[in-house]
Amino acid sequence: MDEFKQLVAAKLRFIVPATIFFLAYYLLLPLLVGLAPDLMKTKILGQVNLAYLFALSQFFMAWILAFIYLRQAAVFDGMGERIIAKLRAARGGK
Repeated sequence: MDEFKQLVAAKLRFIVPATIFFLAYYLLLPLLVGLAPDLMKTKILGQVNLAYLFALSQFFMAWILAFIYLRQAAVFDGMGERIIAKLRAARGGK
């Protein structure tokens, strides 16, 4: 069914880049701590350094991505509901 293929393609267009971004952002902290420790030791506010702020930002990034996904999921749900309605109509309303 073409509509279902479009739904799966739309989900993949969103989920794959979002997952790649999240994993890259998440893995950037240990990479930077290992490869650029002097940069990550840079004091920003008192004893708080860049590594701590970056680690804290990962929580916010996860929440932001979850919020974006919730908004996009509403689009996916609408597409799914249209597919279900079309299938029910083809079955005679059952």
